[in-house]
Order: sequence, then C-alpha cells, then structure tokens
Amino acid sequence: MLANDTVLMLIEGTLDTLYMTFVSTFFAYLFAFPIGIALVVTKKDGLHPMGFINKFLDVVVNIGRSVPFLILLIAVIPLTKLIAGKSYGSTATIVPLVIAATPFIARLIESSLQEVDQGVIEAAQSMGASLSTIVFKVLIPEAKTSLIVGATIAIGTILSYSAMAGVVGGGGLGDIAIRYGYNRYQYDIMLLTVILLIILVQLLQIIGMKIAGKTDKRVV
Repeated sequence: MLANDTVLMLIEGTLDTLYMTFVSTFFAYLFAFPIGIALVVTKKDGLHPMGFINKFLDVVVNIGRSVPFLILLIAVIPLTKLIAGKSYGSTATIVPLVIAATPFIARLIESSLQEVDQGVIEAAQSMGASLSTIVFKVLIPEAKTSLIVGATIAIGTILSYSAMAGVVGGGGLGDIAIRYGYNRYQYDIMLLTVILLIILVQLLQIIGMKIAGKTDKRVV
C-alpha cells in the first residue's frame, strides 16, 4: 500500500501535468493558428500567394521543430525567468512548452487546412467571398475534424514534453519521477508515474478521437 503522502503527491503531480499540458496547448494554438493559416494562404497556389513570407514562415517553423525539447528547455531559461519570474515549477515550464509546441502545431494546422477540397474553395471564390470569409467560414469549418485530430495529437505530445521538463525541476509527474524515482532509487514511484502518464495520454487520445468522430461529416 502507498502512504497517504505519496498518493497526495501523485495526485498533485497529475493535476500539475494536466495544468501544464492544457495551458501550454491553449497558448501554443493561439500563436500557431495564425502561422498555420498564413502558411496555407501565402503558398504558391494559395489564396494570396506571398513567396517571401511563406518561405520565411516555413524556415522559422522548420527550425523550431528541429530543436530537441531538452536543449530548448535549458536555452530559454533566461526568457522563462523573465516571463514567469523563475525557471522551475509547473508555471515556468509552460514557457518552453509553448515555444516548442507552436511550430509543431502550426504544421498540424497547415496540414489540416490543405486537406480541404479545392472545389469548395473555388465555389466560395466564384461567389465573391473575401479572403477572411473563405478562411473562417470555409477552410476552418471544412477542416474541423482534421483540426480536432491534430489537437489530440498535439496534447499527447505536449504532455510528453511536460514529463521531460522534470529533468530541470519542471513540476508534474516528470519531476516526481526524477526526484523520487531516479534520484532516490524509489523505482516503484517511477513506475507509477509512467503508468499515470500512459493512462493520461490514452484517455486524452480516446476523448479527442471520439469528438473528432462526431464532427466527421463523411459517410462511412
């Protein structure tokens, strides 16, 4: 049997992990959505081709996705301190999580929007719809199911990143696994944190896919 303080610690760690995951996902989407839309709109055959901007955004996103999260986590410590006031803890970890997740999510959004049938877009154009109308009333609604699937993938990835942040005292289940499971050789606690992380990822994936399934208009 686990001691009460261990159970409370694991519950707190789980809540901290969920807090980091969902807050980071929210802010990452806030930054990534305009980037993802711009990548689609400004491409060569897009609604408003702008080669330089498209290339610039493409390079920035590729660079952002290429940096390993642990290296990024350490590299942005000064920025984390500036924004959060400290470099450790669950709130501070949100800063590098947002930075790491934004380019990844931008690519997911770009991919989802590119799946929209070109015929639907052309129909909207033929009716004289403006660029903003096509983006917000055609592209995004038509890509809704794919966007939800992408969000489900993003949440799982961000949750995994949050566990890695435990290496530098990032809080949550990852921090518990490092501080107690690894540093104090309490492998039972490490095993429990791994099991809890797996359960969280699976639950979030199931919920996300069910929501996506309900929004899918395709006839199977």
